[in-house]
Amino acid sequence: MTITTAHHTAYRRPEAPSGPPKLDRDQLRRAQQDTMDTPRMAYGLLARMMFKPVDLLYGKQGSYTKFAMLEIIARVPYQAWERMGYWAVHRHAGRSALARRVFERIVEARADQDNEQWHLLIMQDLVQRSGHKQGWLLHQAAPWLIAFFYYHVSWVLFLVRPDWSYRLNAEFEDHAEHEYMTFVAQNPDLDFVPDPGTYAAEYGRYRSVADLLRQIGHDERTHKLDSLESMREPRVR
Repeated sequence: MTITTAHHTAYRRPEAPSGPPKLDRDQLRRAQQDTMDTPRMAYGLLARMMFKPVDLLYGKQGSYTKFAMLEIIARVPYQAWERMGYWAVHRHAGRSALARRVFERIVEARADQDNEQWHLLIMQDLVQRSGHKQGWLLHQAAPWLIAFFYYHVSWVLFLVRPDWSYRLNAEFEDHAEHEYMTFVAQNPDLDFVPDPGTYAAEYGRYRSVADLLRQIGHDERTHKLDSLESMREPRVR
């Protein structure tokens, strides 16, 4: 719905998406098996340029500290798309229908970014509970540098070829999905560690840390599938 005045057209904010579906215990176990049975995507050069330093700095095996690092980076493309969306709304302000469709995508990007933010808060909580120390170089400077690179690559790609930007995000989310599910498979004891529920009111409470991580992994799959879907119509028309 739009509200028109003599000087401008104001857009009522579209309702934010509900986010990735919350799965029950059996669904989470099936989701994990589905991921383990599905080959990883064929990652391009840009994706490999991000994954390689992360593996070198934090190890090839999954860990809470590595996942916290990944979640810092995971928010970046949605931030870039949000920025480009506001630019597009301003550019197309005289075309109400198009501007509204662009704004709807901004709201979607914001919702996805918020979901990744909850992942980050959850992982930081698990890092603290596990007693791992986080140094300035590895856990502040390095994530910032990689996120800085990813952010600028995402918005430049979006400006030139939006489908390339969506593809890069799909590859990142596919990588994250497999990292989470593989970590749970390699650590069966996590099924006996209760979910601390620090952010249960906002993200949901799960039977175990294993199920909590499975849900996060499934969220990443949902983001991946959304990006692949967006590749079919990368530009708002």
